[in-house]
Amino acid sequence: MPATSSRIETIRAAFPREGLFRDKEWRMSPQAFALLPATQRLIADLGPALRAFQAACNRLYFESADATGDLAWVARLVDQGKPPEIIALGRHEAWREALPSVIRPDLVLTETGVCISELDSLPGGMGLTGWLNQTYGALGDPVLGGADGMVEGFAAAFPTEDILISKESSDYQPEMDWMVEALAQRELTRRRVLHTSAARPAALHYPPATSFYRFFELWDLDNVEHSQEWLRLAREGRVQFTPPLKAFLEEKLWLALFWTPQLQTYWASALSPEHLALLRRCIPEGWIVDPAPLPPFAVFPGLNIQRWDELKRFGHKARELVLKISGFSEKGWGSRGVFIGHDMPHPAWAQAIDQALASFPRNPFVLQRFYSAGVVSHPAWNEDLEEAVMTPSRVRLCPYYFVAAGTDDTQLGGVLATVCPADKKILHGMRDAMMLPCV
Repeated sequence: MPATSSRIETIRAAFPREGLFRDKEWRMSPQAFALLPATQRLIADLGPALRAFQAACNRLYFESADATGDLAWVARLVDQGKPPEIIALGRHEAWREALPSVIRPDLVLTETGVCISELDSLPGGMGLTGWLNQTYGALGDPVLGGADGMVEGFAAAFPTEDILISKESSDYQPEMDWMVEALAQRELTRRRVLHTSAARPAALHYPPATSFYRFFELWDLDNVEHSQEWLRLAREGRVQFTPPLKAFLEEKLWLALFWTPQLQTYWASALSPEHLALLRRCIPEGWIVDPAPLPPFAVFPGLNIQRWDELKRFGHKARELVLKISGFSEKGWGSRGVFIGHDMPHPAWAQAIDQALASFPRNPFVLQRFYSAGVVSHPAWNEDLEEAVMTPSRVRLCPYYFVAAGTDDTQLGGVLATVCPADKKILHGMRDAMMLPCV
């Protein structure tokens, strides 16, 4: 292995000159992030389990939307606060069975395994992870997914799609440009990154049923240029979008519904015993913050409270809980709309609970057990000392699973590790973090 300083210089030299990392900063490290064999096996097994879970969520939604009995509440809950057009769009028969072709969970690396904090079907970071895998792979590191795993996975999942990106999502354009160029270099079909602001649907000459990778949010359609024209073409079958136009699949509510007692029979019938056991191991216990009163003889399972106001009086240890907005909102991504109970004073925690309860008719919140990431040491490059310094850190892992077109088979393209300072509670990309591929 080359000397530490030599590896840093090689990594620096590999940085793209065309702004792949525009407005992004992080700390460098001479080493990729190493995962224990047990964690590698768990991540490999999670891909098929999460694909099965998404299929089960999709099926449950439509069964409950068509139901008048015990399950009807599920679709009503997941659709809550969404405009009628968005609900109708998600239920369109043309893409009733369609599922996302890339799955990215956010995994908190704990002392005993991983905890799924989010499940993203429209993720950023694909180009970044592809570049990291190639760069550290060229240094001889056995990166998970392989040096070209992200590019090959994208090509398998999206064999012909151009990428349609909105102005609001333009921060991700450089990495999608990088992905397109990487595909072209490997002759894995040439495609383009198009902007909704410039690509008028009527001016595009495509054969019927042309597919686009959708890089815009459904909650933001009012700000997506020509969105109504794009949606009309989709409804007419003239274009197809992936991920499918299903806002209901992009809700964090599903992670709480996985633990809802009334749905345990459904999950047991919809998932294999192996997948069910793995998801129970990785999805934190969760609840939907619904202000509707319980009967006086009932309690919220696991919390043993009868009213949400009782949650405000929890002590510091009992407040190892996280409140987060479910999804159809500008606050439903990143660290926005997230409140960590034991990291807040009592008055602020009580205010967050009141906010969640008031938000329920428009944007429901979920409450989950908070699992702290374990502390690990990893070398961070110190520019002043010109050497690597072992740094206490907490880690978020983002594996990218691609589903090859026409199949249900998941392929691990790579795993992005966000290695944050140990004093951070919410783990995300930041200038003090290291962004690394996993080996």
